[in-house]
Amino acid sequence: MKDALPAPPGASRALLGSLLRPHRRRVVVTCLVLILQRGISQVSPLLVAYTIDRAVPALRENDRGPILAVCLGYLLVVAGSGALQYGYVRLSARVGQDVIFDLLGRVFRHSQALSVDFHERYTSGRLTSRATSDVGALRGLLTKGLEDIVGAVLTTVCITGLLLYLDWQLGLAAVAVGGPLYLTVRTFRRRATRVYRERSSAMATVTGKFSETFHNIRAVQTFRLERPNDESFRRINRHHADLNGDAALEMGRYVTSSRLIANAGIALLVMWGAHRVASDSLELGVFTAAVLYLRRLYDDPLKLGGVLDAYQSAVASLEKIAALLAQRPSVPEPAAPQRLPANAPGRRGRQVVFENVSFTYRTGDEVLSPFDLTLTAGETVAVVGATGAGKSTLAKLLARFHDPSHGRVLLDDVDLRDLATAELRRGVVMVTQDAFIFSGTIADNIAIGRPEADRKDIERAARAIGAHGFISALPDGYDTDVRTRGTLISAGQRQLLALARALLADPAVVILDEATSSLDIPGERLVQRAMSTVLKGRTALVIAHRLSTVRIADRVLVLADGRVVEDGTPDALIDRRGKFADLHAAWSSPLNRSALIRSTSPLVTQAESFSNRP
Repeated sequence: MKDALPAPPGASRALLGSLLRPHRRRVVVTCLVLILQRGISQVSPLLVAYTIDRAVPALRENDRGPILAVCLGYLLVVAGSGALQYGYVRLSARVGQDVIFDLLGRVFRHSQALSVDFHERYTSGRLTSRATSDVGALRGLLTKGLEDIVGAVLTTVCITGLLLYLDWQLGLAAVAVGGPLYLTVRTFRRRATRVYRERSSAMATVTGKFSETFHNIRAVQTFRLERPNDESFRRINRHHADLNGDAALEMGRYVTSSRLIANAGIALLVMWGAHRVASDSLELGVFTAAVLYLRRLYDDPLKLGGVLDAYQSAVASLEKIAALLAQRPSVPEPAAPQRLPANAPGRRGRQVVFENVSFTYRTGDEVLSPFDLTLTAGETVAVVGATGAGKSTLAKLLARFHDPSHGRVLLDDVDLRDLATAELRRGVVMVTQDAFIFSGTIADNIAIGRPEADRKDIERAARAIGAHGFISALPDGYDTDVRTRGTLISAGQRQLLALARALLADPAVVILDEATSSLDIPGERLVQRAMSTVLKGRTALVIAHRLSTVRIADRVLVLADGRVVEDGTPDALIDRRGKFADLHAAWSSPLNRSALIRSTSPLVTQAESFSNRP
């Protein structure tokens, strides 16, 4: 399964460079420490050669100076190498954690800044996978993998130079054996890149399925979706497992071929070196040091198998993260933001104008045909119509979750596209049908409307809405932790908190996406009173599905097939005997409800056919 976001060419390298750039001094120091550590650690075979060819013959002549010098040198090498290794680990760990900290912050901030249409296409499960498994793959590379990769390069260069110094013939032969090993590494990288990229996408799909299922666990259990979900997850999980198997197979091929080449090369070089020692063309100590260096030289490519596994996984993950960070909001910040004009004294609402506005989704489906509409300051306008008529899209345009495909939306003669997001959110607040309550206290949730508000302001907003009574009855009052999604309180109470949040924000324009459609009669009456408090004096666009909501409106818009087909006061539209009159009759008369709603929403016919099944 391919990821929905292809990475631009060079995006992953540019991302890694931007992450390391602020820490470049520490990176340089870390690399220098690693170079010194690897350089010192290569001295011990030279000491072995010196011992065999110089110290042992001197000891036979009762000269202990060379052997003591070797012992002292070896102790210095071990101590120096250990100290430098410790320093490297500390430095690299700090740099790695700072890089991951920066990357996670970027992913979180950037994902929040992306427009609603992106989040409608890119699931929260994939975002979670980017921030967890993909960042985790990069963390594994930074904490251990880079040391092995950079260390392998340094060791190869250092040992090759030492072999050429000790005996140029052995050095050239060792380089010749390294050629096939390099080709093996290159082949593994090319074959593994595709597998690890697909594995990263598959992991994101698994995470997304988990997120979707347990985020909607009530619906899953209500509609007995456990078995279909099991089957769906089995297919997704099998695909992920197969890709993991492919990755393991590629690793097995690499390890087998590289070990075969390395061991065969060492055996040939040892046989040749032994023949030269026997013919006195090579000193025994030099031959011994060369054998030790050969083992070290070819050990690093063998170790690179596990490192390259982490490297390829990290590269694939970095590509996914880079592709995410390369996305740009479809509703960008203005280059030269304007400010809203000061409101006249005593005026709370603002005028809203839709000027020749139309909207088409990326798929090419036109949702709203070109129309003009004006909402006067302080006016409450209800929007009614069948499912798919464009009501929610109209609200999203006013909230600037989307920009019009054509035309513009004006707030007191200022195009919404010319307003900074912070300025727009202060002026326009949307209360959705499913009022989301964040984990935290009641006071925290109300204060979202105005974070700088003190406790008195929060309680004043709750009292005005009518929520103070049930809040005071909670175990800790305003300090009660409502947990994620507000599961400790009822739907009506969540709506009251959402309205208190909106009232505290004190916006000029309020958008209500039918705040009472899922409530019982007592809850609806409480929320209706709260709505009247919030809407008083403010410009309001209310998506209505109930007659009780329409009654609080000064004006009603009827949408059908993306067009405004009726516009007027509720009484005038009833007298006109059009679509709104039919809807009003359906709401008012239960006997006519089924027939009249069927004429405005073809989905009802389907719903009735399901309900009439035996």
